[in-house]
Amino acid sequence: DINVNVSGGGPSGQAGAIKHGITKALLAIDPELRAVLKKAGFITRDSRIKERKKYGKKGARASFQFSKR
Repeated sequence: DINVNVSGGGPSGQAGAIKHGITKALLAIDPELRAVLKKAGFITRDSRIKERKKYGKKGARASFQFSKR
């Protein structure tokens, strides 16, 4: 059993952080697991981050309503 305390982010981000931490711990114990974990996709972290809000817009991509006249 593993007990983990996680703070910040959303449920999906927290799950990813836990997965990443457990993977790093397993690699520290047994480096030979690297090939198996890499094939399963556990080595690489999900690097998607929130896109910044741009000035003159409502959000990152959403603009204010446009009127021609």
